[in-house]
Amino acid sequence: MPLVLSSEAQMVRDTALAFFRERSPITALRRLRDTNDADGFSRSLWREMADLGWTGFLVPEDQGGSDFGVTGLAQVMEAAGRTLAATPLLSTALLGASLLALAGSADQKDAQLPLLVAGERLFALALEETSRHAPARIATAAVKDGTGYRLSGEKTFVLDGHVADVLIVAARTSGDRDDRTGVTLFLVQADAFGVTRTRTIMVDSRNAARVRLDGAPGIVLGPVDGGSDILDTVLDRARACLAAEMLGSASEAFERTVQYLKDRKQFGVAIGSFQALKHRAAQMFCEIEVTRSSVLAACSALDDGGNDTAALASLAKAKASDTLYLCGNEGVQMHGGIGMTDEHEIGFFLKRARVAQATFGDAAFHRDRYAALLGY
Repeated sequence: MPLVLSSEAQMVRDTALAFFRERSPITALRRLRDTNDADGFSRSLWREMADLGWTGFLVPEDQGGSDFGVTGLAQVMEAAGRTLAATPLLSTALLGASLLALAGSADQKDAQLPLLVAGERLFALALEETSRHAPARIATAAVKDGTGYRLSGEKTFVLDGHVADVLIVAARTSGDRDDRTGVTLFLVQADAFGVTRTRTIMVDSRNAARVRLDGAPGIVLGPVDGGSDILDTVLDRARACLAAEMLGSASEAFERTVQYLKDRKQFGVAIGSFQALKHRAAQMFCEIEVTRSSVLAACSALDDGGNDTAALASLAKAKASDTLYLCGNEGVQMHGGIGMTDEHEIGFFLKRARVAQATFGDAAFHRDRYAALLGY
Protein backbone atom coordinates (compact mmCIF):
# COMPACT_ATOMS: atom_id res chain seq x y z
CA MET A 1 0.00 0.00 0.00
CA PRO A 2 1.68 3.26 -1.12
CA LEU A 3 1.95 5.99 1.51
CA VAL A 4 3.07 8.62 -0.96
CA LEU A 5 1.01 10.39 -3.63
CA SER A 6 1.31 9.62 -7.31
CA SER A 7 2.42 12.47 -9.57
CA GLU A 8 -1.18 12.90 -10.78
CA ALA A 9 -2.55 13.08 -7.22
CA GLN A 10 0.19 15.52 -6.25
CA MET A 11 -0.76 17.76 -9.17
CA VAL A 12 -4.41 17.68 -8.04
CA ARG A 13 -3.29 18.56 -4.53
CA ASP A 14 -1.20 21.54 -5.66
CA THR A 15 -4.00 22.84 -7.89
CA ALA A 16 -6.60 22.49 -5.14
CA LEU A 17 -4.43 24.21 -2.51
CA ALA A 18 -3.91 27.20 -4.79
CA PHE A 19 -7.58 27.27 -5.83
CA PHE A 20 -9.06 27.37 -2.33
CA ARG A 21 -6.43 29.76 -1.02
CA GLU A 22 -7.18 32.24 -3.80
CA ARG A 23 -10.88 31.65 -4.53
CA SER A 24 -12.36 30.59 -1.20
CA PRO A 25 -10.47 31.86 1.86
CA ILE A 26 -12.08 31.82 5.30
CA THR A 27 -13.33 35.34 4.66
CA ALA A 28 -15.67 33.81 2.06
CA LEU A 29 -17.21 31.52 4.70
CA ARG A 30 -17.55 34.47 7.06
CA ARG A 31 -19.34 36.44 4.34
CA LEU A 32 -21.76 33.59 3.66
CA ARG A 33 -22.52 33.42 7.38
CA ASP A 34 -22.87 37.14 8.00
CA THR A 35 -25.12 37.76 4.98
CA ASN A 36 -27.36 34.76 5.81
CA ASP A 37 -26.78 33.51 2.28
CA ALA A 38 -29.76 31.37 1.20
CA ASP A 39 -27.58 28.69 -0.41
CA GLY A 40 -24.74 28.70 2.07
CA PHE A 41 -22.18 28.21 -0.70
CA SER A 42 -21.12 29.90 -3.93
CA ARG A 43 -22.73 28.41 -7.02
CA SER A 44 -20.26 30.17 -9.31
CA LEU A 45 -17.38 28.67 -7.34
CA TRP A 46 -19.03 25.23 -7.60
CA ARG A 47 -19.17 25.58 -11.39
CA GLU A 48 -15.47 26.41 -11.41
CA MET A 49 -14.78 23.26 -9.42
CA ALA A 50 -16.84 21.27 -11.91
CA ASP A 51 -14.80 22.78 -14.75
CA LEU A 52 -11.64 21.54 -13.01
CA GLY A 53 -13.09 18.02 -13.12
CA TRP A 54 -13.35 17.47 -9.36
CA THR A 55 -17.04 16.57 -9.50
CA GLY A 56 -16.25 13.60 -11.73
CA PHE A 57 -13.48 11.90 -9.76
CA LEU A 58 -15.82 9.08 -8.67
CA VAL A 59 -17.87 8.95 -11.88
CA PRO A 60 -17.13 6.46 -14.70
CA GLU A 61 -15.75 7.88 -17.93
CA ASP A 62 -18.78 6.82 -19.98
CA GLN A 63 -20.94 9.12 -17.83
CA GLY A 64 -18.62 12.08 -18.24
CA GLY A 65 -16.32 11.56 -15.25
CA SER A 66 -12.64 10.67 -14.94
CA ASP A 67 -12.93 7.81 -12.40
CA PHE A 68 -9.77 9.22 -10.82
CA GLY A 69 -10.58 7.71 -7.45
CA VAL A 70 -10.97 8.41 -3.76
CA THR A 71 -7.33 9.41 -3.24
CA GLY A 72 -7.66 12.18 -5.81
CA LEU A 73 -10.87 13.54 -4.30
CA ALA A 74 -9.31 13.37 -0.83
CA GLN A 75 -6.60 15.82 -1.98
CA VAL A 76 -9.31 18.28 -2.97
CA MET A 77 -11.12 17.73 0.33
CA GLU A 78 -7.93 18.30 2.32
CA ALA A 79 -7.31 21.57 0.50
CA ALA A 80 -10.91 22.63 1.12
CA GLY A 81 -10.44 21.84 4.80
CA ARG A 82 -7.60 24.33 5.06
CA THR A 83 -9.92 27.24 4.24
CA LEU A 84 -13.10 25.65 5.67
CA ALA A 85 -14.65 26.08 2.22
CA ALA A 86 -18.41 25.53 2.10
CA THR A 87 -18.99 23.35 -0.96
CA PRO A 88 -21.19 20.40 -2.04
CA LEU A 89 -18.10 18.22 -2.52
CA LEU A 90 -19.05 15.75 0.19
CA SER A 91 -22.78 15.62 -0.50
CA THR A 92 -22.68 15.61 -4.29
CA ALA A 93 -19.23 14.75 -5.68
CA LEU A 94 -18.74 11.95 -3.14
CA LEU A 95 -22.02 10.67 -1.71
CA GLY A 96 -24.25 11.40 -4.70
CA ALA A 97 -21.74 10.29 -7.31
CA SER A 98 -20.81 7.10 -5.42
CA LEU A 99 -24.39 6.01 -4.74
CA LEU A 100 -25.44 6.55 -8.34
CA ALA A 101 -22.33 4.92 -9.79
CA LEU A 102 -22.53 1.86 -7.52
CA ALA A 103 -26.30 1.35 -7.30
CA GLY A 104 -27.89 3.13 -10.25
CA SER A 105 -29.33 1.45 -13.31
CA ALA A 106 -27.91 2.35 -16.71
CA ASP A 107 -30.81 4.74 -17.32
CA GLN A 108 -30.40 6.37 -13.90
CA LYS A 109 -26.69 6.88 -14.44
CA ASP A 110 -27.20 8.35 -17.90
CA ALA A 111 -29.90 10.69 -16.62
CA GLN A 112 -28.18 11.91 -13.45
CA LEU A 113 -24.40 11.60 -13.59
CA PRO A 114 -23.59 13.88 -16.55
CA LEU A 115 -25.55 16.69 -14.87
CA LEU A 116 -23.77 16.02 -11.59
CA VAL A 117 -20.37 16.15 -13.28
CA ALA A 118 -21.29 19.40 -15.02
CA GLY A 119 -22.15 20.97 -11.67
CA GLU A 120 -25.77 21.44 -12.73
CA ARG A 121 -27.47 19.05 -10.28
CA LEU A 122 -26.94 18.75 -6.54
CA PHE A 123 -27.58 15.65 -4.42
CA ALA A 124 -27.99 14.95 -0.72
CA LEU A 125 -28.04 11.69 1.22
CA ALA A 126 -30.96 11.57 3.67
CA LEU A 127 -29.81 8.87 6.10
CA GLU A 128 -29.65 9.86 9.75
CA GLU A 129 -32.75 9.75 11.95
CA THR A 130 -31.22 10.24 15.40
CA SER A 131 -28.85 12.70 17.04
CA ARG A 132 -25.96 10.24 16.67
CA HIS A 133 -24.66 8.32 13.67
CA ALA A 134 -26.54 5.02 13.35
CA PRO A 135 -26.66 3.97 9.69
CA ALA A 136 -28.76 0.85 10.29
CA ARG A 137 -31.35 2.61 12.45
CA ILE A 138 -33.91 3.35 9.74
CA ALA A 139 -37.58 3.83 10.60
CA THR A 140 -38.59 5.85 7.53
CA ALA A 141 -41.15 3.65 5.78
CA ALA A 142 -41.38 2.92 2.06
CA VAL A 143 -44.79 1.57 1.04
CA LYS A 144 -45.45 0.05 -2.35
CA ASP A 145 -47.78 2.21 -4.45
CA GLY A 146 -48.47 0.81 -7.91
CA THR A 147 -45.17 0.69 -9.76
CA GLY A 148 -43.45 2.96 -7.26
CA TYR A 149 -43.14 3.67 -3.54
CA ARG A 150 -44.36 6.30 -1.11
CA LEU A 151 -41.96 7.37 1.64
CA SER A 152 -42.87 8.67 5.09
CA GLY A 153 -40.54 9.66 7.90
CA GLU A 154 -38.07 12.29 9.04
CA LYS A 155 -34.34 12.68 8.41
CA THR A 156 -31.90 14.83 10.35
CA PHE A 157 -28.55 16.40 9.52
CA VAL A 158 -28.95 15.99 5.75
CA LEU A 159 -25.80 17.60 4.35
CA ASP A 160 -26.76 20.27 1.77
CA GLY A 161 -30.33 19.01 2.01
CA HIS A 162 -31.85 22.47 1.67
CA VAL A 163 -30.21 23.12 -1.72
CA ALA A 164 -30.21 19.61 -3.23
CA ASP A 165 -32.15 18.98 -6.42
CA VAL A 166 -32.39 15.25 -5.70
CA LEU A 167 -32.48 13.45 -2.36
CA ILE A 168 -31.15 9.92 -1.99
CA VAL A 169 -33.25 8.51 0.85
CA ALA A 170 -32.60 5.38 2.90
CA ALA A 171 -35.98 3.89 3.82
CA ARG A 172 -37.23 0.61 5.22
CA THR A 173 -39.03 -1.82 2.92
CA SER A 174 -38.95 -4.74 5.37
CA GLY A 175 -37.71 -5.76 8.81
CA ASP A 176 -37.50 -3.88 12.09
CA ARG A 177 -35.99 -0.46 12.74
CA ASP A 178 -32.45 -1.63 13.58
CA ASP A 179 -32.18 -4.47 11.05
CA ARG A 180 -29.38 -4.19 8.48
CA THR A 181 -31.56 -6.01 5.98
CA GLY A 182 -34.67 -4.39 4.64
CA VAL A 183 -33.14 -0.98 3.85
CA THR A 184 -33.66 0.35 0.31
CA LEU A 185 -32.32 3.48 -1.36
CA PHE A 186 -34.65 5.83 -3.25
CA LEU A 187 -34.30 8.82 -5.52
CA VAL A 188 -36.69 11.58 -4.45
CA GLN A 189 -37.08 14.89 -6.22
CA ALA A 190 -36.46 17.56 -3.61
CA ASP A 191 -39.42 19.65 -4.78
CA ALA A 192 -41.82 16.70 -4.95
CA PHE A 193 -45.15 16.60 -3.18
CA GLY A 194 -44.77 15.44 0.41
CA VAL A 195 -41.19 16.73 0.87
CA THR A 196 -40.54 19.44 3.46
CA ARG A 197 -37.03 20.76 3.99
CA THR A 198 -35.93 22.97 6.89
CA ARG A 199 -32.44 24.35 6.94
CA THR A 200 -30.42 23.66 10.07
CA ILE A 201 -28.07 26.46 11.13
CA MET A 202 -24.84 24.74 12.14
CA VAL A 203 -22.25 26.03 14.60
CA ASP A 204 -19.57 25.84 11.89
CA SER A 205 -21.68 27.85 9.40
CA ARG A 206 -21.90 24.93 6.99
CA ASN A 207 -25.01 23.44 5.38
CA ALA A 208 -27.47 20.83 6.64
CA ALA A 209 -31.23 20.35 6.78
CA ARG A 210 -34.06 18.42 8.37
CA VAL A 211 -36.17 16.61 5.78
CA ARG A 212 -39.72 15.42 6.39
CA LEU A 213 -41.37 12.97 4.01
CA ASP A 214 -45.17 12.62 3.98
CA GLY A 215 -46.01 10.11 1.28
CA ALA A 216 -43.32 11.47 -1.06
CA PRO A 217 -42.84 9.48 -4.30
CA GLY A 218 -39.57 7.58 -4.53
CA ILE A 219 -37.79 5.68 -7.29
CA VAL A 220 -35.78 2.64 -6.23
CA LEU A 221 -32.00 3.03 -6.50
CA GLY A 222 -30.26 -0.33 -6.40
CA PRO A 223 -31.68 -3.60 -5.03
CA VAL A 224 -34.80 -3.63 -2.89
CA ASP A 225 -33.86 -4.54 0.72
CA GLY A 226 -30.18 -4.40 -0.26
CA GLY A 227 -29.23 -0.79 0.45
CA SER A 228 -27.11 -1.41 3.56
CA ASP A 229 -24.18 -3.02 1.76
CA ILE A 230 -24.05 -0.15 -0.73
CA LEU A 231 -24.27 2.38 2.09
CA ASP A 232 -21.37 0.69 3.90
CA THR A 233 -19.09 1.16 0.91
CA VAL A 234 -20.15 4.73 0.24
CA LEU A 235 -20.02 5.78 3.88
CA ASP A 236 -16.47 4.47 4.17
CA ARG A 237 -15.52 6.63 1.21
CA ALA A 238 -17.18 9.58 2.93
CA ARG A 239 -15.41 8.87 6.23
CA ALA A 240 -12.01 8.70 4.56
CA CYS A 241 -12.53 11.89 2.56
CA LEU A 242 -14.01 13.73 5.52
CA ALA A 243 -10.96 12.62 7.49
CA ALA A 244 -8.85 14.18 4.73
CA GLU A 245 -10.78 17.44 5.07
CA MET A 246 -10.28 17.33 8.83
CA LEU A 247 -6.57 16.74 8.26
CA GLY A 248 -6.46 19.90 6.17
CA SER A 249 -8.23 21.89 8.88
CA ALA A 250 -5.93 20.53 11.59
CA SER A 251 -2.84 21.33 9.51
CA GLU A 252 -3.98 24.88 8.89
CA ALA A 253 -4.86 25.46 12.55
CA PHE A 254 -1.45 24.11 13.55
CA GLU A 255 0.46 26.28 11.07
CA ARG A 256 -1.43 29.41 12.11
CA THR A 257 -0.74 28.63 15.77
CA VAL A 258 2.99 28.08 15.19
CA GLN A 259 3.17 31.40 13.33
CA TYR A 260 1.46 33.12 16.24
CA LEU A 261 3.95 31.54 18.67
CA LYS A 262 6.73 33.09 16.57
CA ASP A 263 5.10 36.51 16.35
CA ARG A 264 3.70 37.01 19.87
CA LYS A 265 6.21 38.48 22.30
CA GLN A 266 6.15 38.21 26.09
CA PHE A 267 8.90 39.30 28.47
CA GLY A 268 10.79 40.48 25.40
CA VAL A 269 10.91 37.08 23.65
CA ALA A 270 8.65 35.08 21.33
CA ILE A 271 6.30 32.86 23.32
CA GLY A 272 7.27 30.01 21.00
CA SER A 273 10.59 29.89 22.85
CA PHE A 274 8.82 28.67 26.01
CA GLN A 275 9.47 24.98 26.50
CA ALA A 276 5.90 24.07 27.50
CA LEU A 277 4.49 25.59 24.31
CA LYS A 278 7.16 23.86 22.23
CA HIS A 279 6.06 20.52 23.66
CA ARG A 280 2.40 21.20 22.86
CA ALA A 281 3.26 22.25 19.31
CA ALA A 282 5.39 19.14 18.85
CA GLN A 283 2.51 16.94 19.95
CA MET A 284 0.21 18.55 17.38
CA PHE A 285 2.79 18.03 14.65
CA CYS A 286 3.19 14.34 15.49
CA GLU A 287 -0.55 13.72 15.60
CA ILE A 288 -1.03 15.42 12.23
CA GLU A 289 1.63 13.25 10.59
CA VAL A 290 0.12 10.05 11.98
CA THR A 291 -3.29 11.22 10.75
CA ARG A 292 -1.87 11.90 7.29
CA SER A 293 -0.61 8.32 7.04
CA SER A 294 -3.91 6.84 8.20
CA VAL A 295 -5.92 8.94 5.74
CA LEU A 296 -3.73 7.98 2.80
CA ALA A 297 -3.86 4.32 3.82
CA ALA A 298 -7.66 4.39 3.94
CA CYS A 299 -8.00 6.16 0.59
CA SER A 300 -5.52 3.83 -1.11
CA ALA A 301 -7.35 0.77 0.24
CA LEU A 302 -10.68 2.12 -1.03
CA ASP A 303 -9.22 2.66 -4.49
CA ASP A 304 -7.56 -0.76 -4.53
CA GLY A 305 -10.57 -2.64 -3.15
CA GLY A 306 -8.68 -4.15 -0.22
CA ASN A 307 -10.25 -6.39 2.39
CA ASP A 308 -9.38 -3.99 5.21
CA THR A 309 -11.06 -0.89 3.79
CA ALA A 310 -13.73 -0.66 6.49
CA ALA A 311 -11.21 -0.91 9.33
CA LEU A 312 -8.88 1.63 7.73
CA ALA A 313 -11.72 4.07 7.06
CA SER A 314 -12.76 3.89 10.72
CA LEU A 315 -9.14 4.25 11.81
CA ALA A 316 -8.73 7.38 9.68
CA LYS A 317 -11.97 8.97 10.88
CA ALA A 318 -11.25 8.24 14.54
CA LYS A 319 -7.70 9.58 14.30
CA ALA A 320 -8.72 12.68 12.35
CA SER A 321 -11.46 13.42 14.88
CA ASP A 322 -8.99 13.31 17.77
CA THR A 323 -6.36 15.33 15.90
CA LEU A 324 -8.68 18.13 14.79
CA TYR A 325 -10.14 18.30 18.30
CA LEU A 326 -6.62 18.71 19.68
CA CYS A 327 -5.48 21.28 17.12
CA GLY A 328 -8.70 23.28 17.32
CA ASN A 329 -8.53 23.47 21.12
CA GLU A 330 -4.80 24.17 21.28
CA GLY A 331 -5.06 26.80 18.57
CA VAL A 332 -7.61 28.79 20.52
CA GLN A 333 -5.80 28.34 23.85
CA MET A 334 -2.36 29.31 22.55
CA HIS A 335 -3.79 32.41 20.89
CA GLY A 336 -5.08 33.43 24.30
CA GLY A 337 -7.89 35.97 24.62
CA ILE A 338 -7.89 36.96 20.96
CA GLY A 339 -8.48 33.31 20.03
CA MET A 340 -11.85 33.48 21.77
CA THR A 341 -13.09 36.38 19.63
CA ASP A 342 -15.11 36.03 16.45
CA GLU A 343 -12.87 38.57 14.76
CA HIS A 344 -9.97 36.09 14.78
CA GLU A 345 -10.23 33.14 12.41
CA ILE A 346 -8.67 30.47 14.64
CA GLY A 347 -11.99 29.90 16.39
CA PHE A 348 -13.59 28.78 13.13
CA PHE A 349 -11.42 25.66 13.21
CA LEU A 350 -12.62 24.70 16.70
CA LYS A 351 -16.23 25.06 15.58
CA ARG A 352 -15.62 23.01 12.45
CA ALA A 353 -14.00 20.31 14.55
CA ARG A 354 -17.15 19.82 16.62
CA VAL A 355 -19.39 19.26 13.60
CA ALA A 356 -16.93 17.18 11.58
CA GLN A 357 -16.27 14.90 14.56
CA ALA A 358 -19.95 13.92 14.74
CA THR A 359 -20.50 13.54 11.00
CA PHE A 360 -20.61 9.86 9.90
CA GLY A 361 -19.55 8.69 13.34
CA ASP A 362 -17.37 10.24 16.02
CA ALA A 363 -14.11 8.83 17.37
CA ALA A 364 -15.87 6.59 19.91
CA PHE A 365 -18.15 5.14 17.22
CA HIS A 366 -15.22 4.29 15.00
CA ARG A 367 -13.00 2.89 17.71
CA ASP A 368 -15.84 0.54 18.61
CA ARG A 369 -16.38 -0.35 14.95
CA TYR A 370 -12.65 -0.89 14.40
CA ALA A 371 -12.48 -3.24 17.37
CA ALA A 372 -15.52 -5.18 16.19
CA LEU A 373 -14.09 -5.54 12.69
CA LEU A 374 -10.90 -6.97 14.16
CA GLY A 375 -12.86 -9.46 16.25
CA TYR A 376 -12.65 -7.86 19.69
